[in-house]
Amino acid sequence: MIHIAICDDEKHMSDQIKGMVSDFFRDKNMEISVSQFANAEDLLRYGRKIDILFLDIRIGETNGIETARKLRDHKFKGFLIFITVLKEMVFQSFEVQAYDYLVKPVEKGQFKRTMERLFTAIQDADEANLLVQKGYESTIVPFDDIVFCEIIDRKVYLHLRSGDVIDYYDKMENLETKLDNRFFKCHRSFLINLKYLKSYRNGAALMEDGREVPVSRLRNREFSSVVLQYMKNI
Repeated sequence: MIHIAICDDEKHMSDQIKGMVSDFFRDKNMEISVSQFANAEDLLRYGRKIDILFLDIRIGETNGIETARKLRDHKFKGFLIFITVLKEMVFQSFEVQAYDYLVKPVEKGQFKRTMERLFTAIQDADEANLLVQKGYESTIVPFDDIVFCEIIDRKVYLHLRSGDVIDYYDKMENLETKLDNRFFKCHRSFLINLKYLKSYRNGAALMEDGREVPVSRLRNREFSSVVLQYMKNI
């Protein structure tokens, strides 16, 4: 599921973008959700995940650049595309890591070219993400958000930096194939993200957030060499 937001005070423009983005991802056989906002205040209060944001550079009396800056300050990491008639403001968009901009009136060809490039960027970014399937719901979890993984009775528990835990059904061997070499299986029931390893003592890996993960005696010797190799490569 890709979460998309459109913020434009012109309803016909917002509806046009919604229609084009829906058509684009339908052709890609990808499921999306679309939220529309008529003002910056509602967008800033939204508080939910946004993967792609289409933002008018001038929303009524509000400066879209400032709105984007506030979103970035609040850890918004999604793709930002400005919608604008003010070409002279485009250079300021680099300050808020804008991916691209669309000039009004938005032409279908221009829109598709931007979206094809963005779609490629999303696929590249997915290489460092874990796609979690839970029932009919899919969640994309960046590797860097995972401190360690725990398996209990065929259920995976992802322990995140935020302190949250995501659980879903999978096998350890399947999970291992989906992760990269920043993760190490230190125990038959645990995989740790070496990025967040602080120290090792008394048969346990101490993570940066203070949590301890057991390291089995069988994995102890390999653990030391893997940590050293990881340190060389970062």
